[in-house]
Amino acid sequence: MVKLIHTLADHGDDVNCCAFSSSLLATCSLDKTIRLYSLSDFTELPHSPLKLHTYAVHCCCFSPSGHILASCSTDGTTVLWNTQNGEPLAVMEQPSGSPVRVCQFSPDSTCLVSGAADGTVVLWNAQSYKLYRCGSVKDGSLVACAFSPDGNLFVTGSSCGDLTVWDDKMRCLHSEKAHDLGITCCDFSSQPVSDGEQGLQYFRLASCGQDCQIKIWVVSFTHILGFELKYKSTLSGHCAPVLACAFSHNGQMLVSGSVDKSVIVYDTNTENILHTLTQHTRYVTTCAFAPNILLLATGSMDKTVNIWQFDLETPCQARSAEDEAKQFPEDWSEDDVSVWLCAQGLNDLVGIFKMNNIDGRELLNLTKESLADDLKIDGYSYEKEAMENWISKKKRTSPMTNLVLPSVVLTPNRTLKMAISRWLETHQK
Repeated sequence: MVKLIHTLADHGDDVNCCAFSSSLLATCSLDKTIRLYSLSDFTELPHSPLKLHTYAVHCCCFSPSGHILASCSTDGTTVLWNTQNGEPLAVMEQPSGSPVRVCQFSPDSTCLVSGAADGTVVLWNAQSYKLYRCGSVKDGSLVACAFSPDGNLFVTGSSCGDLTVWDDKMRCLHSEKAHDLGITCCDFSSQPVSDGEQGLQYFRLASCGQDCQIKIWVVSFTHILGFELKYKSTLSGHCAPVLACAFSHNGQMLVSGSVDKSVIVYDTNTENILHTLTQHTRYVTTCAFAPNILLLATGSMDKTVNIWQFDLETPCQARSAEDEAKQFPEDWSEDDVSVWLCAQGLNDLVGIFKMNNIDGRELLNLTKESLADDLKIDGYSYEKEAMENWISKKKRTSPMTNLVLPSVVLTPNRTLKMAISRWLETHQK
């Protein structure tokens, strides 16, 4: 069961976007403001609303740590805010000056993507606030963006209906027509899907559009096999354009909001409809799940944000209860270890771990020596540029141990990268 537990009605115009951190809810509107609420009792924070944009605010999103909030606007800027005091940290202007329609942090907080009405997409350094790379799509406005959970790529969606896939260097990997009348939103599931035959890991991607459809895609990307995007299925239920879609944090549910004023919650495994919510009186423009608790926020052109709470006895939660029994690593199976490796961005190690039958108990007993001697993994972290330079000189030994490297595939240490990013977030002025 799902029930409406609170309605926020503080905005003076259409609600365009809502986003959760672990402790806050952010909403933004055509009224040029961003509002922040505590999840403990849904009271508005003392420093809310946040006011700096001079035109409508289209999108807002939290950094993974929740310390920073990004917002973007028709005024052509993306603003970073300190969520603890509401002070602006940076105002980043789209190079073209075009209205910015969407913004999104990378999973490790190091980068921020902003997409504009003229089709330009900018990758910003989220620590220095400087432009890192810039690109553009052939046609249409950029209205949607989502990072893959491992941070290796991100997807943008345009008003012309194209899904475009970019790597973390802003190289275009793929583009295809996904929705004939235009894309409105896209989102990745944070939980990987396993291919039992080849031991590969994939991510689900959802996209929705003006064609009244929600499409599910399967995305894979490894440095060895490259990138692949496959259409999987289409979800039915809405009778008008679908404006928003979002996966739950555990990947078990997908929610959508539509011009038909309804919100539909799907079971991602069976693709059946679990709930249809019809309390909004105008178009539903945005929806988002909370990361740690079973809350759903939906925003609308009726100027309200509804907060919904899920009963723990939903079919999705019954399955999640089984997963809770595996929350301790020593109870993980080999497949659970593979899922964990992919979530850490270590897809290239899945085959090696499976070949050596590494389950949860074995994982906890791994040492740097066993990684190097038994699994033939170097076990040290290096600067990527320095290591690429080392390999380019045809050196096939470890810089630290001088042992022969069985593979020259570089695996990102995203745990270290995330720790550095969070330290920078905490200590920046």
